Amino acid sequence: MIVSLTIIRYRKLFIPFALLAMAIHRLPLLVQKGCSFYKLLGSGKNGTFDLEPDWQQWGLLACWDTHDDFNAFYNRSFVSSWWKILGTENWTILCQPLQSHGSWDGKEPFGKPDASDINGPVVVLTRATIRFSRLKNFWANVDTVAHLMASAPGYINSFGIGEAPVYRQATFSVWESLGHVKDFAYKSPEHAEVIKKTRSEGWYSEELFARFKPVASFGTINGKDPLDGLLNK
Repeated sequence: MIVSLTIIRYRKLFIPFALLAMAIHRLPLLVQKGCSFYKLLGSGKNGTFDLEPDWQQWGLLACWDTHDDFNAFYNRSFVSSWWKILGTENWTILCQPLQSHGSWDGKEPFGKPDASDINGPVVVLTRATIRFSRLKNFWANVDTVAHLMASAPGYINSFGIGEAPVYRQATFSVWESLGHVKDFAYKSPEHAEVIKKTRSEGWYSEELFARFKPVASFGTINGKDPLDGLLNK
Protein backbone atom coordinates (compact mmCIF):
# COMPACT_ATOMS: atom_id res chain seq x y z
CA MET A 1 0.00 0.00 0.00
CA ILE A 2 1.05 3.58 -0.77
CA VAL A 3 -0.57 6.52 1.01
CA SER A 4 -0.49 9.92 -0.66
CA LEU A 5 -1.19 13.38 0.64
CA THR A 6 -1.39 16.11 -1.98
CA ILE A 7 -1.70 19.75 -0.93
CA ILE A 8 -3.03 22.15 -3.59
CA ARG A 9 -3.00 25.93 -3.59
CA TYR A 10 -5.37 28.01 -5.69
CA ARG A 11 -5.32 31.66 -6.70
CA LYS A 12 -7.75 33.78 -4.69
CA LEU A 13 -9.78 34.29 -7.85
CA PHE A 14 -10.19 30.50 -8.18
CA ILE A 15 -11.38 29.79 -4.62
CA PRO A 16 -14.90 29.02 -5.97
CA PHE A 17 -13.34 26.26 -8.10
CA ALA A 18 -11.62 24.86 -5.00
CA LEU A 19 -14.98 24.68 -3.22
CA LEU A 20 -16.56 23.10 -6.29
CA ALA A 21 -13.83 20.47 -6.39
CA MET A 22 -14.89 19.22 -2.95
CA ALA A 23 -18.19 18.21 -4.50
CA ILE A 24 -17.39 17.05 -8.02
CA HIS A 25 -14.11 15.22 -7.38
CA ARG A 26 -15.86 12.59 -5.28
CA LEU A 27 -17.21 10.64 -8.26
CA PRO A 28 -13.95 10.27 -10.24
CA LEU A 29 -12.14 9.28 -7.04
CA LEU A 30 -14.83 6.75 -6.18
CA VAL A 31 -14.19 4.90 -9.45
CA GLN A 32 -10.43 5.54 -9.65
CA LYS A 33 -8.59 2.26 -10.23
CA GLY A 34 -6.43 1.14 -7.33
CA CYS A 35 -7.76 3.72 -4.86
CA SER A 36 -9.09 1.97 -1.75
CA PHE A 37 -9.75 5.06 0.39
CA TYR A 38 -9.75 8.82 -0.10
CA LYS A 39 -10.62 12.02 1.72
CA LEU A 40 -10.99 15.47 0.19
CA LEU A 41 -9.76 17.96 2.77
CA GLY A 42 -9.73 21.60 3.69
CA SER A 43 -6.72 23.20 5.40
CA GLY A 44 -6.10 25.26 8.49
CA LYS A 45 -3.76 28.24 8.41
CA ASN A 46 -1.21 27.28 11.02
CA GLY A 47 -0.12 23.73 10.19
CA THR A 48 -2.31 22.04 12.79
CA PHE A 49 -5.90 21.96 14.11
CA ASP A 50 -7.19 25.46 13.33
CA LEU A 51 -10.53 27.26 13.48
CA GLU A 52 -9.42 29.63 10.71
CA PRO A 53 -9.45 27.92 7.29
CA ASP A 54 -7.03 28.68 4.48
CA TRP A 55 -9.45 29.07 1.56
CA GLN A 56 -6.60 28.87 -0.97
CA GLN A 57 -5.18 25.58 0.32
CA TRP A 58 -6.84 22.17 0.01
CA GLY A 59 -5.81 18.55 0.13
CA LEU A 60 -6.40 14.95 -0.90
CA LEU A 61 -5.35 11.98 1.20
CA ALA A 62 -5.66 8.62 -0.53
CA CYS A 63 -4.61 4.97 -0.23
CA TRP A 64 -3.33 3.17 -3.33
CA ASP A 65 -2.90 -0.54 -3.97
CA THR A 66 0.40 0.07 -5.77
CA HIS A 67 2.75 2.89 -6.70
CA ASP A 68 1.70 2.42 -10.33
CA ASP A 69 -1.93 3.08 -9.38
CA PHE A 70 -0.94 6.40 -7.85
CA ASN A 71 1.20 7.30 -10.87
CA ALA A 72 -1.72 6.60 -13.23
CA PHE A 73 -3.93 8.86 -11.13
CA TYR A 74 -1.39 11.65 -10.82
CA ASN A 75 -0.41 11.67 -14.49
CA ARG A 76 -3.73 11.07 -16.23
CA SER A 77 -6.80 11.59 -14.03
CA PHE A 78 -9.49 14.27 -14.23
CA VAL A 79 -8.64 15.37 -10.68
CA SER A 80 -4.93 15.89 -11.31
CA SER A 81 -5.70 17.71 -14.56
CA TRP A 82 -7.96 20.04 -12.59
CA TRP A 83 -5.08 20.78 -10.20
CA LYS A 84 -2.68 21.52 -13.05
CA ILE A 85 -5.09 23.88 -14.81
CA LEU A 86 -6.65 25.71 -11.86
CA GLY A 87 -4.05 25.41 -9.09
CA THR A 88 -1.02 27.63 -8.66
CA GLU A 89 1.07 24.78 -7.21
CA ASN A 90 0.78 21.41 -5.52
CA TRP A 91 2.97 19.21 -3.38
CA THR A 92 2.72 15.47 -2.74
CA ILE A 93 4.22 13.15 -0.14
CA LEU A 94 4.06 9.36 -0.58
CA CYS A 95 4.26 7.13 2.49
CA GLN A 96 4.15 3.52 3.62
CA PRO A 97 2.09 2.70 6.74
CA LEU A 98 4.13 1.63 9.77
CA GLN A 99 1.55 1.68 12.57
CA SER A 100 -2.14 2.49 12.69
CA HIS A 101 -4.69 2.43 15.49
CA GLY A 102 -8.31 3.56 15.42
CA SER A 103 -10.78 4.19 12.62
CA TRP A 104 -11.85 6.78 10.07
CA ASP A 105 -15.55 6.73 9.18
CA GLY A 106 -15.70 3.24 10.66
CA LYS A 107 -12.87 1.95 8.45
CA GLU A 108 -9.23 1.06 9.01
CA PRO A 109 -7.86 2.66 5.81
CA PHE A 110 -4.21 1.80 6.46
CA GLY A 111 -4.84 -1.77 7.61
CA LYS A 112 -3.26 -2.93 10.87
CA PRO A 113 0.50 -2.47 10.39
CA ASP A 114 2.54 -2.62 13.57
CA ALA A 115 6.19 -2.18 12.64
CA SER A 116 8.58 -2.22 15.58
CA ASP A 117 11.85 -1.32 13.83
CA ILE A 118 11.31 2.28 12.72
CA ASN A 119 14.31 4.29 11.56
CA GLY A 120 14.70 7.58 9.76
CA PRO A 121 12.08 10.30 9.20
CA VAL A 122 8.53 9.59 10.40
CA VAL A 123 5.18 11.01 9.35
CA VAL A 124 2.40 11.15 11.95
CA LEU A 125 -1.33 11.47 11.22
CA THR A 126 -3.62 12.36 14.11
CA ARG A 127 -7.27 12.51 13.15
CA ALA A 128 -10.44 12.89 15.23
CA THR A 129 -14.16 13.56 15.15
CA ILE A 130 -14.78 15.86 18.09
CA ARG A 131 -17.98 15.49 20.10
CA PHE A 132 -20.09 18.64 19.87
CA SER A 133 -20.39 18.69 23.64
CA ARG A 134 -16.59 18.80 23.94
CA LEU A 135 -15.76 21.36 21.23
CA LYS A 136 -15.13 24.16 23.73
CA ASN A 137 -12.72 21.98 25.75
CA PHE A 138 -10.89 20.84 22.63
CA TRP A 139 -10.33 24.27 21.10
CA ALA A 140 -9.35 25.76 24.45
CA ASN A 141 -6.35 23.41 24.57
CA VAL A 142 -5.23 23.14 20.95
CA ASP A 143 -3.29 26.38 20.49
CA THR A 144 -0.84 25.62 23.28
CA VAL A 145 0.00 22.20 21.84
CA ALA A 146 0.29 23.60 18.30
CA HIS A 147 2.88 26.18 19.36
CA LEU A 148 4.81 23.54 21.28
CA MET A 149 4.91 21.19 18.29
CA ALA A 150 6.25 23.85 15.91
CA SER A 151 9.21 24.49 18.20
CA ALA A 152 9.83 20.88 19.30
CA PRO A 153 13.21 19.26 18.55
CA GLY A 154 13.02 17.09 15.43
CA TYR A 155 9.90 18.77 14.06
CA ILE A 156 10.12 19.41 10.31
CA ASN A 157 6.71 20.47 9.01
CA SER A 158 3.00 19.93 9.43
CA PHE A 159 -0.36 20.52 7.78
CA GLY A 160 -3.71 21.05 9.43
CA ILE A 161 -6.33 19.27 7.36
CA GLY A 162 -9.97 18.37 7.88
CA GLU A 163 -13.12 17.03 6.30
CA ALA A 164 -15.36 19.58 8.00
CA PRO A 165 -14.77 22.84 9.88
CA VAL A 166 -14.55 22.81 13.66
CA TYR A 167 -15.30 19.19 14.47
CA ARG A 168 -13.58 16.82 11.98
CA GLN A 169 -9.91 17.67 12.14
CA ALA A 170 -6.50 16.14 11.48
CA THR A 171 -2.82 17.01 11.72
CA PHE A 172 -0.24 15.54 9.34
CA SER A 173 3.26 16.16 10.69
CA VAL A 174 6.79 15.16 9.65
CA TRP A 175 9.59 14.45 12.12
CA GLU A 176 13.28 13.58 11.91
CA SER A 177 12.79 10.36 13.89
CA LEU A 178 10.39 8.32 16.00
CA GLY A 179 12.40 9.30 19.07
CA HIS A 180 11.55 12.96 18.49
CA VAL A 181 7.86 12.08 18.10
CA LYS A 182 7.84 10.20 21.40
CA ASP A 183 9.71 12.95 23.22
CA PHE A 184 7.12 15.50 22.12
CA ALA A 185 4.14 13.24 22.78
CA TYR A 186 5.09 11.94 26.20
CA LYS A 187 7.83 14.13 27.70
CA SER A 188 6.13 17.47 27.11
CA PRO A 189 3.99 18.08 30.23
CA GLU A 190 1.51 20.23 28.30
CA HIS A 191 0.99 17.66 25.55
CA ALA A 192 0.78 14.80 28.01
CA GLU A 193 -1.92 16.71 29.91
CA VAL A 194 -3.94 17.21 26.72
CA ILE A 195 -3.71 13.49 25.92
CA LYS A 196 -4.95 12.74 29.43
CA LYS A 197 -7.90 15.11 28.98
CA THR A 198 -8.94 13.51 25.68
CA ARG A 199 -9.42 10.25 27.56
CA SER A 200 -10.87 11.46 30.87
CA GLU A 201 -13.26 13.97 29.26
CA GLY A 202 -14.15 11.87 26.18
CA TRP A 203 -13.44 14.53 23.57
CA TYR A 204 -13.66 12.26 20.52
CA SER A 205 -16.40 10.07 19.10
CA GLU A 206 -13.85 8.57 16.68
CA GLU A 207 -10.10 8.87 16.36
CA LEU A 208 -7.19 7.48 14.38
CA PHE A 209 -3.46 7.66 14.99
CA ALA A 210 -1.02 6.45 12.35
CA ARG A 211 2.70 6.55 11.61
CA PHE A 212 4.28 6.29 8.18
CA LYS A 213 7.62 6.05 6.44
CA PRO A 214 7.95 8.87 3.86
CA VAL A 215 9.26 7.47 0.57
CA ALA A 216 8.90 10.38 -1.87
CA SER A 217 8.20 14.10 -1.88
CA PHE A 218 7.74 16.26 -4.96
CA GLY A 219 6.21 19.50 -6.13
CA THR A 220 6.11 22.73 -4.16
CA ILE A 221 3.90 24.50 -1.67
CA ASN A 222 4.54 28.18 -0.96
CA GLY A 223 7.41 27.99 -3.40
CA LYS A 224 9.34 25.04 -1.98
CA ASP A 225 9.29 21.33 -1.24
CA PRO A 226 8.78 21.15 2.56
CA LEU A 227 10.90 17.99 2.69
CA ASP A 228 13.63 19.10 0.30
CA GLY A 229 16.74 17.02 0.96
CA LEU A 230 15.23 15.08 3.85
CA LEU A 231 14.61 11.82 2.00
CA ASN A 232 18.03 11.85 0.34
CA LYS A 233 19.98 11.82 3.59
